Amino acid sequence: MISPERSPPRSSSQSPRSPPAAPFLSISVTDPVKLGNGVQAYISYRVITRTNLPEFQGPEKIVIRRYSDFVWLHDRLAEKHKGIFIPPLPEKSAVEKFRFSTEFIEMRRQALDMFINRIASHPELKQSEDLRTFLQEDEETMDRARSQETGIFKKPADLIQIFKDVQTKVSDVVLGKEKPVEETDPEYEKLKHYIFGLEDHLAETQKQAFRLVKRHRELGQSLSDFGKAVKLLGACEGDSLGKVFSELGAKSELLSIKLQKEAHNLLMNFEEPLKDYVRAVQSIKVTFADRANAFRQHCELAETTKLKEINLDKLNLMRSDKVREAEMEYRELKAESEQATRRFETIVRLMNQEIVRFQEQKTADMGLAFHQFAKGQAKLANDIADSWRSILPKIEACSASSQHG
Repeated sequence: MISPERSPPRSSSQSPRSPPAAPFLSISVTDPVKLGNGVQAYISYRVITRTNLPEFQGPEKIVIRRYSDFVWLHDRLAEKHKGIFIPPLPEKSAVEKFRFSTEFIEMRRQALDMFINRIASHPELKQSEDLRTFLQEDEETMDRARSQETGIFKKPADLIQIFKDVQTKVSDVVLGKEKPVEETDPEYEKLKHYIFGLEDHLAETQKQAFRLVKRHRELGQSLSDFGKAVKLLGACEGDSLGKVFSELGAKSELLSIKLQKEAHNLLMNFEEPLKDYVRAVQSIKVTFADRANAFRQHCELAETTKLKEINLDKLNLMRSDKVREAEMEYRELKAESEQATRRFETIVRLMNQEIVRFQEQKTADMGLAFHQFAKGQAKLANDIADSWRSILPKIEACSASSQHG
């Protein structure tokens, strides 16, 4: 996705009669710097926030953040805002030699800038306390928050619960108790089908865009090598032919630069946005999983509550001394069931809103990316044609003079 347009800060020196400045929140991720060595090395970024929102500490704040801080923010938002399509993060480079290349660092900086500005432009996410923490707190506070929430070593109680959940799940599957509970809403099924298909088509388009980038680079390198060879050839020829070869070589080298430049533009303005949308669709699929879990809990608790109600009715008929205890259990379970139903309904409502926002943003972003692609290709084609066309008369004249001679 393309970064949302940022509102420029207004001057604070307004006259008393001036209308109040429109609310704005502008964030920039800048100045990537490599810190540390070896496996401990990482990139830090300067995150600059400018705003007039009263919940922030002041009109401008500059903090230093690293990739794991962005991961912390993403995970906190994903945990607290089920049903919202959390903007995706760029993936980590698995290839060591590319981790600190200039191109990779710039691509990541651009993607992180998009990520944080999408959050800042989202009507609900921009109000997050975690966002304010990320944008304002010092590095020590962020390190502490990150180690508590996303540290490798979780609390022992958390680990015990994880093992219990996994053990129960495996037992249920083995014993045949696990019955899939899924929604049967036709519109939702249609949405899922669309999103899964969209992911496949976007991934294939991104793959072909990457091949285009590679082809431009290879052609650029070939033209550069060809230009050098032709210039050397011209150096050992006579005046007229040598001059033409020298100019042909210079044109080839110039076109090589143009091709390399267009390859970089293709990468940053076309292939990367496509890759970013593949990640965005994967974020939507995470929301599908959250919705499925919420629906399952809603159904299971509703069924369990119904069974408790039947059992309570039986105890009442029998005038059992366990009625009071059963009533308390039923009320607690009913409250839990109602809460699960509200949680599921909230996710459904938010997803309906989110898909509309996603489609509108996708239309704008893809339109811009493909326009940039076509515009760049048209200019490159014209530049190539003009370059070769400009040297044709000289080659023809040289050929003609040799024939007359």
